[in-house]
Amino acid sequence: MTQRLAVYQSLWAMERRHTDGFERTLAENVAMIAQAGFEGVSTSYESREDVRRLSQLLFQHGLQAEAQCFPSTVDDLRPILEHAVEFGAHHIDLQPDVRPRRLGDALELIDGWQRLAEQVDIPVYIETHRDRMTTDLHFTLDLLDKRPDLRLLGDLSHYLVGRERSRQS
Repeated sequence: MTQRLAVYQSLWAMERRHTDGFERTLAENVAMIAQAGFEGVSTSYESREDVRRLSQLLFQHGLQAEAQCFPSTVDDLRPILEHAVEFGAHHIDLQPDVRPRRLGDALELIDGWQRLAEQVDIPVYIETHRDRMTTDLHFTLDLLDKRPDLRLLGDLSHYLVGRERSRQS
């Protein structure tokens, strides 16, 4: 099996947030992303209306969507899956917005999300992201020990190694 790196541009990172108050439109941002050669966009799939509007623009530019979500319960994933099925998404980027101390609590959530994900034909990946369930490398490795088939999405810009030690000269 060959692997291919797909690079998606985050829509929130296209916000200027400049003091002049000018912001590009969604259509302008999507056009810029397409012109830059990205595979697609990464954005929240929580709002059906926002996803509907975006999906039309993505189709016009031949781009794909990475459907982001930030569930804190198993049921929080349901509407995201519905939107992804209705409007299309290459995959779902699940950022668990919980920080359980116990591995068992995390596994209950992961197992619930995986059961829901099995009901659709869109891959669901757990993102390694700061301030999420997977923020700590050792905890994430413990999750993988218990669920070796867990599919991760690596956001390298956010992945912290909290127990890293500096080198002593």
